[in-house]
Amino acid sequence: MTEPAVASSDASNLAMTAERDGDSWILDGRKWYVSGVLHPRCRYMMTVAHTDPDGPRHGRHTQFIVPVDTPGVTVVRNLPKFGYFDADGHVELAFDQVRLGDDAVLGRVGGGFAIGQARLGPARVQHCMRLIGMAEQALRLMCERSQSRETFGAPVSTRANVMDWIAEARIDIDAARLTVLRTAWLMDRQGDKASAPEMSKIKVQILRTATTVLDRAIQVFGAAGVSDDTPLARWYATVRSLRIADGPDEVHLMAIARRELRRHEVSS
Repeated sequence: MTEPAVASSDASNLAMTAERDGDSWILDGRKWYVSGVLHPRCRYMMTVAHTDPDGPRHGRHTQFIVPVDTPGVTVVRNLPKFGYFDADGHVELAFDQVRLGDDAVLGRVGGGFAIGQARLGPARVQHCMRLIGMAEQALRLMCERSQSRETFGAPVSTRANVMDWIAEARIDIDAARLTVLRTAWLMDRQGDKASAPEMSKIKVQILRTATTVLDRAIQVFGAAGVSDDTPLARWYATVRSLRIADGPDEVHLMAIARRELRRHEVSS
């Protein structure tokens, strides 16, 4: 979905087009940070394109299934996140007159936005679950490191600020875990639409928690924390990039605020 030339957090900005040509669709455009394309078993990709740029806001997009070896599809480059490359890639792709048949349309023409929303909800919960695990491991490393190092004649773990960081990490991680569990419970019982507000909340809350815990763990490790001798720097790069992926913090905050304002709407 994400494109380099536009602010992709607003789906109406997407510039990639899919136009009818006889009984085919012609796709033109560029995407980037496309996950998993370099995996040797990757054979197909999902992509979203404008099929009716002037249509209703949520009816302009269509999802397509694109075989990776389709003529006109080019891997431009593998992209890093803060200098780190993932094994299966996050690539930039060029689509130049890519011809697909009607059987490549996923769902219905114009239904791409709804498909995207249905997929992104559970994906956000999965991200949050993984990040809680990351934060737990960062807290463990911080505790071990702070007890094994001394500064000015005393273990780092005895410093009041480090003790505060450890205590706050435990409080925040446990709170985050319960919030994610509640969101998953709501999804199971009431569906994605009813739980959408909670998905926005956890996307902000858990990423902030994980970012803070990792940042403080790096601080406790000192120079080793920014090296590749520990997983902390790579984890930090992952967490920080996810504050942009699957909807940046600002979009989720806007959605939360709008719902809250509707709950407390003042009549004029």
